[in-house]
Amino acid sequence: MDRSSELADFLRSRRGRIRPEQAGLPSGGRARRVPGLRRDEVARLAGVSTEYYTRLEQGRSGRPSPEVVEALAGALRLDVVEREHLTDLLARPAATRQAVATPQRVRPGLHLMLSTLEHVPALVLGRRTDVLAANRLAREVLTDFEALPATRRNIARYYLLDPAARERVGDWPRIAAETVAILRLEAGRHPQDRRLAELIGELTLQCPEFTTWWNDHRVLRRTHGSKTYIHPEVGELHFSYESFLGPGDPDQTLCVYNVEQGSPTAESLRLLASWTAAST
Repeated sequence: MDRSSELADFLRSRRGRIRPEQAGLPSGGRARRVPGLRRDEVARLAGVSTEYYTRLEQGRSGRPSPEVVEALAGALRLDVVEREHLTDLLARPAATRQAVATPQRVRPGLHLMLSTLEHVPALVLGRRTDVLAANRLAREVLTDFEALPATRRNIARYYLLDPAARERVGDWPRIAAETVAILRLEAGRHPQDRRLAELIGELTLQCPEFTTWWNDHRVLRRTHGSKTYIHPEVGELHFSYESFLGPGDPDQTLCVYNVEQGSPTAESLRLLASWTAAST
């Protein structure tokens, strides 16, 4: 990944979404060649010179101080995850987080936790959204990741490339776009990750929508939210998911799909659990 071009594109995309009046600046009463703020306006809001900001946007300024990064983040109205992404893109090559060459392993205790979560789907995601482990209901509600080759067990690949996912995942465009934003954040954190670069290349070639979402430069961290899946046997399943960082590895996330007790989804999961238990 060319960090200079990534930084330039990210900064341009963020200033392009802010209208002058939103930033408390006069619009000037004349048509603009590009939407959003101009470079000189971002520089003024951040308290730096236009020349400095231009060099920064072109990747020619070196690493700015934390105070300048904070001022830029405020001027561009970045959220917490976007600020982290900006910091990653500005990091010196020697200071960037390097992808670990060895495969990620799920601790036995975390595997045990998955097995005890018998009534809801749960899975552990690693770098690049790799599916490192999934309990029985997660494999039933999404897809049977264990039936796939180890190198193909990846939630982004499932959402974006598996034709069945477009039918099974409720509000597929939203979920797919959010997954792309998660990959964009990972690309900033791990610019030297060859497997991540290969995954992005594969998605670019095989998913028609990927390039549009990727070029939005949206970044997202898995935390919590809602998802709906349409199971061929029991119909719609509605979840509120929560994500937790695994101890000992900040690149592992435990995702639990919660349901309300007594809800139709809870009853459907009870049926699925009994069916899958009977078939094993």
